[in-house]
Order: sequence, then structure tokens, then C-alpha cells
Amino acid sequence: MTKRTSLKLTDDRQRKLDRASAIVAKDEYDDPPMSVVIDAALTHLIESEENVKEARKKYDPKTIQDISNTSVLGLKYRTSIESQWR
Repeated sequence: MTKRTSLKLTDDRQRKLDRASAIVAKDEYDDPPMSVVIDAALTHLIESEENVKEARKKYDPKTIQDISNTSVLGLKYRTSIESQWR
């Protein structure tokens, strides 16, 4: 990952940040800073990967795949966790 000094906010990225902000907010009047929203999203991604790895000890691969597949965290049946982003 390369480090950047700025983050370009496309319309799509802004919509995603707005939706994520609503999830992170304590209530409808809370407006969390972008850094908090980004930290929450990154934490969620890391914890999701850990949860999938732990669930594989208890559940069959097809169940894990059916429950955990997203556009970010794609699972290949009986193989590994892969990112679809790059």
C-alpha cells in the first residue's frame, strides 16, 4: 500500500462514507469524524477476516462461503480468503 497525503472523494466514495458514518454514529444527531469512520471500517475488515478463520474450525466451507462473501472479502470454496479490490 502506498501512503498518500490526501484522499480523493469521488461521489461513490462519499456515499459509502456517508452510509458508514450512519452506522458508526451513536444516534441520528452524531456526526463522527471521517477518521473514526475509516478506523471502524478497517477494524471491521480485519475482525471479519479473523472471524472467518475461526469459523472454519466449526463450520463447513460452503456455509462459511454462503454467509461471509462480500464484494470486499471473497471466499473461494475450500481455498483461501482473497481481496477483490486490486
